[in-house]
Amino acid sequence: MTIFWLHLASTWFMVGLIWLVQLVHYPLFLNVGSKEFRKFHNNHTLFITPLVGSVMIIELVTSVILIFQTPHGIPNWIVIVGILLLSFIWFSTLIFQIPYHNKLSSNFDDNLIKMLIKTNWIRTICWSLRGILVLIMLNKLIENNS
Repeated sequence: MTIFWLHLASTWFMVGLIWLVQLVHYPLFLNVGSKEFRKFHNNHTLFITPLVGSVMIIELVTSVILIFQTPHGIPNWIVIVGILLLSFIWFSTLIFQIPYHNKLSSNFDDNLIKMLIKTNWIRTICWSLRGILVLIMLNKLIENNS
């Protein structure tokens, strides 16, 4: 059961964080200015990577464990759909977000920032759907224990 609670906490942490990044933080990249951008972006990467990376790993590990140790009352399809959504998130992170951030670490490029914002909708939507799935799991657990 501890795995489920870690999973719920890590998923909802990421749901909140991704919406903050999508609606506030990434759009602010456009307002930093080209002169200060490199230092700003490098600090952003330095501070956010350990935080996001560690929570993403916890979410991934708990997702895999839940496949093999699904709590009684949670349908397997929910866990499988959750893993598929997580796969899209990791794929987007590796294919879009990390390369865009790597390019932005050397210079300001408003078109690249706009692409970062556009492609980040993949992760925002997928994490939001994962959050809903985890709430469904929680509901199933509560129903099962009633």
